[in-house]
Amino acid sequence: MKPTLLALFSLFAAALVTAHADPLPAEQAGAHVLNRIAFGPAPGDLERVTRSGVRAYIDSQLQPEAIALPAALSERLAALEAPNRSAGKTLGEFEEARRNARDEGPDALAQRRAVVARIARETAEARLLRAIYSPRQLEEVMVDFWFNHFNVAASKGNVQALVASYERDAIRPYVFGSFRQLLGATARHPAMLYYLDNYLSAGPAPADARAGGKAKPRGLNENYARELMELHTLGVDGGYTQRDVTELARMLTGWTYNQRALIGEDQLFRFDARRHDQGAKTWLGRAVPAQGQAEGEMALDVLAVHSATARHLSYKLAQYFVQDEPPPALVERMARTWQSSAGDIRAVLRVLFASDEFMAPASVGAKFKSPYRYVVSAARASAAPLGDIGPLLSTMSQLGMPLYGCQTPDGYKNTEAAWMNPNALTRRIVFATALGAGRLPLGAGVQPAPLPAASSVTPAPLDPQQLESTLGSTVSVRTRDMVAASPIALRAAMLLGGPDFMQH
Repeated sequence: MKPTLLALFSLFAAALVTAHADPLPAEQAGAHVLNRIAFGPAPGDLERVTRSGVRAYIDSQLQPEAIALPAALSERLAALEAPNRSAGKTLGEFEEARRNARDEGPDALAQRRAVVARIARETAEARLLRAIYSPRQLEEVMVDFWFNHFNVAASKGNVQALVASYERDAIRPYVFGSFRQLLGATARHPAMLYYLDNYLSAGPAPADARAGGKAKPRGLNENYARELMELHTLGVDGGYTQRDVTELARMLTGWTYNQRALIGEDQLFRFDARRHDQGAKTWLGRAVPAQGQAEGEMALDVLAVHSATARHLSYKLAQYFVQDEPPPALVERMARTWQSSAGDIRAVLRVLFASDEFMAPASVGAKFKSPYRYVVSAARASAAPLGDIGPLLSTMSQLGMPLYGCQTPDGYKNTEAAWMNPNALTRRIVFATALGAGRLPLGAGVQPAPLPAASSVTPAPLDPQQLESTLGSTVSVRTRDMVAASPIALRAAMLLGGPDFMQH
């Protein structure tokens, strides 16, 4: 085993014995907040938060619309085509390339693959550029949380072309707002309709159509209805039955989208009354008369403010921001706020961030970074030039968390048990070593609007002293001593590959 790996594994062994033993000094509050409501500190962040104060920083992050994006970031985002086009235009291009590949042979197939790869690359680049460079860090953290909560897998058919629109139109505008609006936006977006097959779901054909012998076979699909209650709202123990799943699926029949998208078409969702189950229904103990699309909208109204939803979502938020096993009293206070505010996400977050539990010593370092958070936080701390996101995407995939790649609707886990294992640690250390030594080709490729700290396309070894200053009090005394005693060429890798940096 290489010396760097041996040294870093010894750091882990020591950290597992001593983690969380000491109380939290007041000066570490800023570092703790940056590690939770942001993707870790970038150069200068700790000083800025210390000057403004932790509470002022939290308040500003809860109002991202008042924080201007850097001009260079805005310019680079604007240069990406796929994330800025309508869902219909991107889907139309995708479908056209697929039709051509089917009809015109190998060259058209290669062209289709190129179209798909470009859409995927630009979609991922927009996400990572924002996560790494945006000063609206809590907004990016909440995009990560809510996309994962309402997960769709980009690998499934048309979802590949719709992910950029899904994140931009159904997730991002609502991350601090009304949960009911967020729920409705995801329910009606073609990415979700396609991913969980609701676009195909239909009630029985009308009697007059059957009598004519020309009715097409109809079929009820329960996938979305089940996940809507089990994952998105009530939770697995939310008090519903299999019959409730079936009845909700009937209520959502006819919720579909224009599957023959025209290039330039903006609105893809449509309600097809001909496919809707017009029969009376009973759902969660209430009679549901035939009302077409209004049946599904009523269901979303009920689910968004249900007490089980309040508890389920409060638990998930507290688990994401505080501890893998969040304090029950905190979850209860958040759930009460959820119900009293009719699912106002910002109000619930204020309760969470103002809580003693959030700032408690036991919370510091209690979370193990997911691969996404680890890679993004390393890119932020290192301030390495980012012309090519490929190495970051490749690392996430190697660590078992490809961006937009979770196949199952429950999304990626965010607990230590999901990501802490020897193989994963080795891969992280390999990434940290390459990044620290300047061997990760992040600067390759064209940079249409270079961002701050991206003036060179040639990777260079990281300055360990500058990196340690950026990380500040997140680096323990034990780690500082081991880094200082190591060869200078290994020090940056030890900071990024050690336990202090992998925890948050």
